[in-house]
Amino acid sequence: MLVDQAALATLGGGIALAGGLAGSSLGVAISGAAGAAVLGQDSRQLRNVIILAALPMSRAFYAFIFLILVITSAIPAIGSMGDPSGSGFAVCGIGIMASLAFGVSGAYQGSVCAAGIAGLSKTGGRILTNAIMLAVFVELLAVLGLVFSIMALSILGLM
Repeated sequence: MLVDQAALATLGGGIALAGGLAGSSLGVAISGAAGAAVLGQDSRQLRNVIILAALPMSRAFYAFIFLILVITSAIPAIGSMGDPSGSGFAVCGIGIMASLAFGVSGAYQGSVCAAGIAGLSKTGGRILTNAIMLAVFVELLAVLGLVFSIMALSILGLM
């Protein structure tokens, strides 16, 4: 049985999107739960809670960008190869790596944001900038996951 390399590449893009959506969902749920608790104590923190609770959503966009790159660049490149054997497996593997980067970083950024949200009512919102800076460290890992994925596709000649 022959394996369709373009289908495997599409599967890799789909896996990356699933990881990004799952990471975003988990992160927003974790930070949103903390936000609901803080808003019960101090409703003036709504703007700050929304800012921190929304940060993990970026994983969904990174994953969607990766999927678009797979569909618009990698799959046509695979289709134009004389012998594309292994290319679909490579893209699928890159998609799994991206999925893990997006999913895990999204969930953990939600935890960092939840900790920042918990401090909002105690500090009158003065912790917002510090909490965002700490959340950016986790964000960087998702950005690196996207960058490394693009680099891998490029090195393989699929972009």
